Amino acid sequence: MMRQITDEVYLLESTKGAYSYLIKAEEWILIDTHFSFAKQALLKELRDNQIELKKIRHIILTHGDMDHMGNVGVLQQLTGATVWAGSKEIPYIMGQQKRPGFKKYIAAFMNPKKPMNIKPLQDGDKVCGVEAVETPGHTPGHICLIYKDVLFTGDLVEERDHLCVPFSVKWNWDTRILFQSIHKMSSYDFKWVCVAHGEPLLRDELFYAE
Repeated sequence: MMRQITDEVYLLESTKGAYSYLIKAEEWILIDTHFSFAKQALLKELRDNQIELKKIRHIILTHGDMDHMGNVGVLQQLTGATVWAGSKEIPYIMGQQKRPGFKKYIAAFMNPKKPMNIKPLQDGDKVCGVEAVETPGHTPGHICLIYKDVLFTGDLVEERDHLCVPFSVKWNWDTRILFQSIHKMSSYDFKWVCVAHGEPLLRDELFYAE
């Protein structure tokens, strides 16, 4: 069952390991889509929670790694939603540019269905109240998202032992830039930190630790 974080924000339990989140705002928004192999579990969870797929009007990808974009093509087709991503990340998602490092081999092996089209987001752009913040480092075009008092970190940080820590070096495009992005996000106001990897935390439980 979906786990409620705030009045409007829900975590999809079927996406554990790389969480997706649903925002039930004026127009419903899905943040990230998990691995393609989890498609049936994700769709079942939505059905079990009486979520009509057509109510999801927007899908926002924090970045183009396989555990975040795996079901975006399928979900776009089923929902008719508009898909959004950071403008610098779109070429990687659409296969127009190879991902840095070994991630290009993972992408070639998994090869999930791509969306028909993606609308670009730049720093400060908003989709129905969800603000995009450019936070490169994990990937070149990674974005974080802020909705009211909730920060969706994508893979900027991960939760370990009730702390948020910088994402593991081996998975990052440029960890030095990632640290700059963490510093950038620390100046924003939010209460909840909703990570993809690990469990959501309240900010006063500590935003990040070296």
